[in-house]
Amino acid sequence: MSSEQITRRTPGDVEENPVRLDVDKAEQIVDALNTDLADAYVLYHQLHKHHWNVEGAEHLDIHRFLQEAYEDVEEAADEVAERIQALGGVPHASMPALSDAATVEHEDEVVYDIRTSLENDLEIYGDVVESYRDHIELTENLGDHATAEMLRQHLVDLEEHAHVIDHYLEDDTLVLESALR
Repeated sequence: MSSEQITRRTPGDVEENPVRLDVDKAEQIVDALNTDLADAYVLYHQLHKHHWNVEGAEHLDIHRFLQEAYEDVEEAADEVAERIQALGGVPHASMPALSDAATVEHEDEVVYDIRTSLENDLEIYGDVVESYRDHIELTENLGDHATAEMLRQHLVDLEEHAHVIDHYLEDDTLVLESALR
């Protein structure tokens, strides 16, 4: 086994790509997608944290929903990273790089009540949805319709998850007030 390490590509570099998108345009899109990738991993970890720590009368339903949500986010992140590579870029892969590129705030290590946790999730979802909309417009304007379509598909899932969380946060519940004490 060779101990020599050969660097093939470095982060920040964008090279010619097989989809024939101009390198200058690809660089802009790769930057945007690396932001989406970083934000996805912040959201993924926060959803996973809440999945582990959810308690209360609606535990099982919320536990299952959060698992579905973080799995969908992880799948989308994988597709974004593969698209970055297809565009000739290098997807962020280290925790420091992802943390530096993220535009959404990491939640701290504290375990919050589920209402606070879901409110924090909804806040990140809103920020990510807005970023996706901006990046769809960017990719369309740069002629990268395939990336725009991929982001549109992810946007549908993001908005659906935000919608479900919003419903969980409503005041209406079948759990009796006396049962919560």
